[in-house]
Amino acid sequence: MDDTFTLYDLKVEVVAGDRPMVCSHKVGDYFLVQGENLVFPKETSFSMYSLSAILPLLPAKERPLDPNDWMLSDAEIACPDPNCGARFKITRVGKRIQSHGQCTVVPLMRPDAGKYHEN
Repeated sequence: MDDTFTLYDLKVEVVAGDRPMVCSHKVGDYFLVQGENLVFPKETSFSMYSLSAILPLLPAKERPLDPNDWMLSDAEIACPDPNCGARFKITRVGKRIQSHGQCTVVPLMRPDAGKYHEN
């Protein structure tokens, strides 16, 4: 049984908003999402508060979406500090094939029988 699925690789980049930035963000700083991994370039840091606002959205942004889903069109996330004008742009930058068996030890569930399928 094929256990593969497709995820998008993402780039999360600091972009300027309509107000000054008051946090430690720098326009152009970014990190990548590759499968389940966050990949930070050397000498790049992100506020844990900003990450806490961004992280819940990333699994949905990684997956194929219905063309009418708002997650597909809304790509900029505001800094959670209400006084900061920074925004974080989430862009799909590539696709990767993942394997269920490489991500978990829980067997696949067969949708036709409602039972788990051992690989």
